[in-house]
Amino acid sequence: MSFTLHGLGVSAGIAIGRALLMSQATLEVAHLTLGARQIDKEIARFDTAVDAVRQELTALKGNAEHAPPELAAFIDVHLMFLDDAELSIKPRELIRERRCNAEWALVQQMEYLVAQFEQFEDAYLRERKFDVVQVVERIVKELLGHPARASLKAGKTAKEEALIIVAHDLSPADTIAFKDQRFAAFITDVGGATSHTSILARSMAIPAVLGLENGRALIRDGEQLIVDGLRGIVIVNPDVHVLEEYRLRMGQIALEKNKLRQLKNSPTQTLDGEAIALHANIELPGDVADALDGGAEGVGLFRTEFLFLDRGDMPDEEEQFEAYKKVVKGMGGRPVTIRSFDLGADKDLHPEASSRVKTNPALGRRAIRLSLAEPKMFQIQLRAILRASRFGPVKLLIPMLAHAHEIDQTLAAVAQAKSSLRGEKIAFDENIPVGGMIEIPAAALAVGLFLRRLDFLSIGTNDLIQYTLAIDRADEQVAALYDPLHPAVLMLLAHTLSSAEKVGIPVSVCGEMAGDPKLTRLLLGMGLRTFSMHPSQILKVKSRILKSELSELTAAVRRILRLEEPAKLREALEKLNA
Repeated sequence: MSFTLHGLGVSAGIAIGRALLMSQATLEVAHLTLGARQIDKEIARFDTAVDAVRQELTALKGNAEHAPPELAAFIDVHLMFLDDAELSIKPRELIRERRCNAEWALVQQMEYLVAQFEQFEDAYLRERKFDVVQVVERIVKELLGHPARASLKAGKTAKEEALIIVAHDLSPADTIAFKDQRFAAFITDVGGATSHTSILARSMAIPAVLGLENGRALIRDGEQLIVDGLRGIVIVNPDVHVLEEYRLRMGQIALEKNKLRQLKNSPTQTLDGEAIALHANIELPGDVADALDGGAEGVGLFRTEFLFLDRGDMPDEEEQFEAYKKVVKGMGGRPVTIRSFDLGADKDLHPEASSRVKTNPALGRRAIRLSLAEPKMFQIQLRAILRASRFGPVKLLIPMLAHAHEIDQTLAAVAQAKSSLRGEKIAFDENIPVGGMIEIPAAALAVGLFLRRLDFLSIGTNDLIQYTLAIDRADEQVAALYDPLHPAVLMLLAHTLSSAEKVGIPVSVCGEMAGDPKLTRLLLGMGLRTFSMHPSQILKVKSRILKSELSELTAAVRRILRLEEPAKLREALEKLNA
């Protein structure tokens, strides 16, 4: 029987193949009460399982030599979780205090940690809860005598065709474990656009649909599947007509990719000769290879939050410096914009803060607010970024600015970091540009305050839309109301770009709008000249730019911005893209 499932398309493309189901560890473990004499033995059993998982992850990392660099980086995250006291020590304490079995203690601690991660406003950080669950699953499998090494079994019918991995969730270690197999796509029940599975799928340039909820329960091993990563659709047991249609589309996509690859080394400019800069957004030092392969002329946004995950303390200056230096040197003289960390809450830095009630983390002490409240921590990061600036052109980007005094305090902190480095005779770029993100409506409306104090601006459209429309973009119940083309959003964008142009301050857009080819001409007509996006989107946007003429776009976009009715606005946008 043929049926269709709908999820979140996180990596575009089409794949046709046979389902390959991954076994799923159950975390519904029994609660056993142990005798006093059994406690030490149970703790030893727990330690043995943790050591076994650590050895397995370390071995898998060593086997990742020819895998995408993101895989090894994510395994490092899992090793960090495994060695963190919250997972390696706290369950031991629970076993002793409650005289319970190791499986139950571990799952209780996992549920506590997942609840903490769910309070983060930042989607990337919030989805690290899946990493916690995956690490716990591996330990539970060891405790139950079902090691994760045996978790992947191919059905008999999957040998002749491409394989499509069907799982409740995928860990980086799982991905490496079957990297030598021929697989064409991922589909999972959980995960979002910034989960590691999404990032890995995009880095490997294979289609992926996540958030299917019950896909693994409905799909049988060996069934034929079509995965449409653009539309977020999975078709199970398609009929011959649907198969033929999708095979035709796959051929068209392959031709289009080949055409786009030919654009990689050509100059990025409009038909009337205006140069446009296309930069990449990255999360990990290993993303540099993808940025360069995608044709990026620089890094427009390096999110540093990855270095701060699952820490009771912050990474020291040397660790941060090495990470930043790796990116700067890897880009070979191309500009790199490093954003100071944008954590959504301060629990990872202060464990005792977990008892505080955060009614709305999105409006709380996050990003630059947290940095300024933790000057020692901020100084360590600033010094590391400044030290990296001696190896290539670096810009410092400050997130979530709303007030002039936040900029003044940030600039004072930068001056302090420079002074300390001078005193130690450590080289850095004395003239490192300092910029601010425009992602709060107040910042866009009062952009003059920022233009007088900063060297450049970067518009974070994801948060700007979220705050302007009061829409939580991670809440599926209101996701349909998240609208980049809302007249209020367009007015804020246009006001920021025109205000900066008048005083000669460069502006980039680093949110999802920058990587959407349907919006490229609209943004060009508004005056945007620097786009920053996921590396996989660069060539598609470049193709649109090469076919655009600014002299025509400017007048057309000015007329579009006068429209307020959604239907008329979208109709005008279609004509602009025709």
